[in-house]
Amino acid sequence: MQKGKFYFLEERYFLDFPDKNLMKNKESVDGISYDRPCFYAFQNEQSEIYWMIPISSKVEKYEKIHHKNILKYGISDTIIFGNVLNQRRAFLIQNMCPVTDRYIEKEYDYSFLGHIPVAIEPSFSGILEEKANLILALVRRGRKLIFPDVLKIEKMLLEQL
Repeated sequence: MQKGKFYFLEERYFLDFPDKNLMKNKESVDGISYDRPCFYAFQNEQSEIYWMIPISSKVEKYEKIHHKNILKYGISDTIIFGNVLNQRRAFLIQNMCPVTDRYIEKEYDYSFLGHIPVAIEPSFSGILEEKANLILALVRRGRKLIFPDVLKIEKMLLEQL
């Protein structure tokens, strides 16, 4: 697994860490199962733990939530917007989760171009990771800004290593 790339998680992750606030792993449309969500990976410490930020194509939905948070709190760092494959996407820091290589199903790639890994602009990557690290630091201080219990999952992952 590499920092700055996108991945899909194995179903085993959701079985090993049953948290109702984790985003659902698969989406079915007309009985066909699709890999969802796709996660942006980064490391913020020198460990084998990666932090995964799900992305969503439901930009309008998350823009409304983002705007509502700004009106209510004056800030909204738990949802930010950027481009993936030239399409605007919502990066849901509020739904991020820790993971290890063991739980990676596959990398998100341009299959039609010979399996080139999907990535984002390095300048946006820096902004995204800075905001995610800020939110994670606040969570470590007791703030409830991420829906899943990421500190519990992180502890369990560290015990596995």
